[in-house]
Amino acid sequence: MKTQCFYAIIIAFIFISCPAGSAQDWPQFLGPDRNSTSPQKGLLRSWPENGPEVLWSVDVGRGYGGPVVKNGKVYLLDRDDEVGDFLRCFSLQTGEELWKFSYESPGELPFPGSRSVPIVDDRHVYACGPNGDLYCIDLNSHQLVWKKNIWTDFGGSRLPSWGITQSPFIYGDLLIVAPQAPQAGVAAYNKLTGNIVWQTPNLSEGITDNYVSPKVVQIHGEEHLVIITSSIRNAMGKVTGMEPRTGRMLWQHTGWDCHISVPCPVEAGDNKLLIAGGYELGAMMIRIDKNADGTFDATELFRTTDFGDQTKPPILHNGYFYAMYRTNSKSDGLVCMNMDGQILWKTGRSPNFDRGSMILVDGLLLAIDGMSVLYLIEPDPTAFKPILSAAVLREGGASIEGMSAVGGSTQNWSPLALADGNLLVRDQSRMFCLKVAE
Repeated sequence: MKTQCFYAIIIAFIFISCPAGSAQDWPQFLGPDRNSTSPQKGLLRSWPENGPEVLWSVDVGRGYGGPVVKNGKVYLLDRDDEVGDFLRCFSLQTGEELWKFSYESPGELPFPGSRSVPIVDDRHVYACGPNGDLYCIDLNSHQLVWKKNIWTDFGGSRLPSWGITQSPFIYGDLLIVAPQAPQAGVAAYNKLTGNIVWQTPNLSEGITDNYVSPKVVQIHGEEHLVIITSSIRNAMGKVTGMEPRTGRMLWQHTGWDCHISVPCPVEAGDNKLLIAGGYELGAMMIRIDKNADGTFDATELFRTTDFGDQTKPPILHNGYFYAMYRTNSKSDGLVCMNMDGQILWKTGRSPNFDRGSMILVDGLLLAIDGMSVLYLIEPDPTAFKPILSAAVLREGGASIEGMSAVGGSTQNWSPLALADGNLLVRDQSRMFCLKVAE
């Protein structure tokens, strides 16, 4: 009887401790913990001659938005600029399109097409299009539950240069986005009804090019929602920490120098955050200290122009940061930096890494170079150590008004997703499912 009770307690503990859904799901931007890290094990250390086995591929429109996965289904916000957005659902196993929800939202931006990642829970999938259309779709009926516009609802008129790139974030019963519109810097909706629960004023000194999605980090054992805003003219940008449930500001650092911020912050341990950007302005490390009265202060520890990432947050592994530092005038490739801001190595153009995407999985890095090549890399602070590589994607970047000359001819910058041993990656015309683990 004691043995039976013991096992019952263990089973109950496991049941309570494990979150709902499969541990192999990739339900949001940058994965389960929003940090480009997968719990997947059994990563393949060898590939066929032409790269990992292609399990299926589907045609998609031009764009930069990535997929998410939950309970064996893949969700992608696709787009036709002449018509609008398409929330598409596929079978992870076969690639069969199971259903699609469409809405009219025409209009073309520089670097046309999609540019955000949906988020899915047990009942709904949420997605935000480049014109600011925020939709909640029921997973069972495939019908609209509610819709908002996170730009025009808060006084926005002319869109930011590259549109709205918000990948929404779920916090309990809240759906949080950072419109950075004239009347709202951050807004939290009731995820079931779409009603606004709280909103902050605009966090910038003016309307700037802000593309950073929300992220919750651990600070002194507490959860802080962190938003990064861009610099403008003579005013520096800001890093702001707030209470996720109320939007109350807890702390703010006002020294961030980047006029087009995209990556969200990286937790660096010991209440430190690495803030990274592109456009030659690099990165900075800040530490959040808690005072005796419960208030917080942010202190800058260092900044560097030799490390950054224009489109994704760096990955932290065993005390070292890895990022693709390719901007309009810098080609440092894949770069490794230590906790003190010292650059340990960089690949430069040999091989080149151009605004691609990476996932830390099973102690290794799966990385698309932003062009055509998929790499398996051993993250090592002593040197760049590629294990495998294969060209799996093709060119197809935007060429409107000469923009491809700035962004390159390929522009395969979509975030990756990894679920049940399957890597999902897209170029400018197709989305692939590759077998990368047992």
